[in-house]
Amino acid sequence: MNAAPSSMTRHSTDNDLRIGSVRYLNAVPLNRGLEGEARLGTPAQLAEWLRNGEVDAALVSVAEVLRNGQYDLLDGIALASHGPVLSVFLAHRPPLEKLTEVHLDPASITGTTLLHILLAERGLRPKTRPLTSYESVGDLDAVLLIGDVALDFIWEPHPHQIWDLGQAWYELTGLPFVFAAWALRRGMNQARMCERLRRAHNRGMAELDQIIAERTEYDVAFRSRYYRMCMKFGLGAAEKNGVARFGEYMVRHGRGPVYSPRFVG
Repeated sequence: MNAAPSSMTRHSTDNDLRIGSVRYLNAVPLNRGLEGEARLGTPAQLAEWLRNGEVDAALVSVAEVLRNGQYDLLDGIALASHGPVLSVFLAHRPPLEKLTEVHLDPASITGTTLLHILLAERGLRPKTRPLTSYESVGDLDAVLLIGDVALDFIWEPHPHQIWDLGQAWYELTGLPFVFAAWALRRGMNQARMCERLRRAHNRGMAELDQIIAERTEYDVAFRSRYYRMCMKFGLGAAEKNGVARFGEYMVRHGRGPVYSPRFVG
């Protein structure tokens, strides 16, 4: 008689699921239980791995999904904000209206696109160039930073003003902004992948207090603010409206063509 598959057997089959995820602090709750299983990288690296077929699913920049019609999005889970996001911003010394040049974090895809849109909506089009060294950011007049580098920057004293792009988007649209979501390649076993990613998400949400307590970056109050007030981990109707509006702005400002995402799972 065949025995029902145990949880150990079920989990062991997850080893052949090729998953890529963000290596930043913001993704820790979504990676809960995926440690040692997911290949971690920057948003730019994850997009490349997904395009090249090196992973079957990745927590990838939403701009990459909108530009590429070959992926499906896992419904219900995202890295989003409903206002300030804290870890995606333009640090600038001159007023925005007087910026002539902006250095862009090379790890960023969605942040770069969002910054272009937000500046263009103000009639601003400064020159841009890739940031060549994180060590020099304090000396620059204007620099886009994302992820842990951004958090490190605002944690320490600095002479810059901070233009939080999550807050700027909310002020422009009144909608949440989705920075990243789980993109799945078509033609693979999406059901198994969706189940695995949901399991990690559910565990991360259930253990959020523990994550806040056990991490060592910054201090507990800062981590609590970041995880509970800035980062949102859901992908519901409001977030989907935000994604759709972002696509419209991408087309308006020459960042298209854009494909409507298809949600699965």
